[in-house]
Amino acid sequence: MATTSKYLFIATMNVAPDRDALFHEIYDSEHVPFLGTVAGVNAIARFENKDLSAVVGENGPIKSAPNEPRYTAIYEIDGPEVLASDEWSQMVERGRWPSEVRPFTSDRRHLLLERLPSAGGDDARR
Repeated sequence: MATTSKYLFIATMNVAPDRDALFHEIYDSEHVPFLGTVAGVNAIARFENKDLSAVVGENGPIKSAPNEPRYTAIYEIDGPEVLASDEWSQMVERGRWPSEVRPFTSDRRHLLLERLPSAGGDDARR
């Protein structure tokens, strides 16, 4: 995933099995489009956690970390102020997400990452 934004906001969660289809429908048709209109949100991508089995150099085989949430959304944003804005606050509460999805999510985790400058001196911080 090539990113050009200075920050990534990552939200992970599980959803009740009986709400899985509704979760995807509302996330794709409402939640992502609403949050995508917020100033400073540059891109949004969603992912599903899959089992991992890989070899990483001399460390040998690695496996998936246990108990990680099933779904992840990655938001490319301009900065932390985007997440504290009135516009973001309004959009996360818009539509059916607050009443029909959020109460049925669990293991929610949120992470804010700042891009580091590249080793070659090309500072990717914008």
